[in-house]
Amino acid sequence: VQLQASGGGLVQAGGSLRFSCQASGSSNSINLMGWYRQAPGKQRELVASLGRGGTTNYADSVKGRFTISRDYSKNTVYLQMNSLKPEDTAVYYCAATPRGYSWGTNYWGQGTEVTVSS
Repeated sequence: VQLQASGGGLVQAGGSLRFSCQASGSSNSINLMGWYRQAPGKQRELVASLGRGGTTNYADSVKGRFTISRDYSKNTVYLQMNSLKPEDTAVYYCAATPRGYSWGTNYWGQGTEVTVSS
């Protein structure tokens, strides 16, 4: 599975950005899709996750501001990021897991940089 992400960039605090990430192959081969991020000097963290049944999970720091969604027909996951804060500045990575697997056995997309200016 290959993941092709798009979006990101530079935005002022309070602004919005939207990511999309398309997976190659069949959607039936994928379990979870989501987004991680890694800020300078910090560990990579899971930001948002969406399972096949529609279950979503968000990091506490983004709850109420970020929304993850998935288009199964296009095998694409989206991350809408609103009310962005400078602490959201990071490299964001699209990720997915094979059918039957949870996070830890990941496919990775290329990183996309987000910079939020104050």
